[in-house]
Amino acid sequence: MQAADISPADSVVEIGPGLGVLTEKLLEVAAKVEVFEIDRDLIDRLENWGNPRLLIHSGDILKAHIPKLLNAPPYNLVANLPYNISSQVVFLLLENRQLFSSMVLMFQKEVGDRLCAAPGCKDYGILSVLCQLWYEVESVVDVGPESFSPPPKVDSIVLKFTPLSAPRVDPVDTRFFTKVVKAAFTQRRKQLRNSLMAAGFSREHVDHALSTAEIAPSRRGESLDLLDFSRLTKAFYMLK
Repeated sequence: MQAADISPADSVVEIGPGLGVLTEKLLEVAAKVEVFEIDRDLIDRLENWGNPRLLIHSGDILKAHIPKLLNAPPYNLVANLPYNISSQVVFLLLENRQLFSSMVLMFQKEVGDRLCAAPGCKDYGILSVLCQLWYEVESVVDVGPESFSPPPKVDSIVLKFTPLSAPRVDPVDTRFFTKVVKAAFTQRRKQLRNSLMAAGFSREHVDHALSTAEIAPSRRGESLDLLDFSRLTKAFYMLK
């Protein structure tokens, strides 16, 4: 809560409120709280509160039309994300990043480590690149199993995402940039050239793009930083 820095004028979004422990705290300080919940029993529980400042969106958030539902941005997003879909939710949030002025999210520790990872380490991957392109990602606090009831078998971490005024590098075309990043990690243990071809890029285009971007074909996706991905995307984009 403290990291979210919610003011009485803020509109807040929460994903997966569960029994509403965090929701109650948010309602104490925010002007409005909108929650996404899929469990009918939990939805009934929240509706029984009868709080006019609480808006409940029922159903699967991964299937929701977020811009239509969240039609009065900007929002602060504060959530303990459901661990089984946290990566998918992050991709969804990145696609709709214009809606949120800040995000404070709890993840399973190993997922959170990936989001903060630097090039060259084993945790560095697609979400590391895409999140760090658009956000300053910082660790707020580690959370042990004893903080939950019942305690899970994993550690957790809270991360704060602060939007950058501009992307760290030129993505050229956001969707195409994402396609290139995903392709680079298609086969993590393979050389970059092979990973890109396995993702569907032709041999000719791969060789030309790597040469133009001055990236050795023998490198692996996890060794590329944001600037490398920007150069590689530009090189591929010129071939479209």
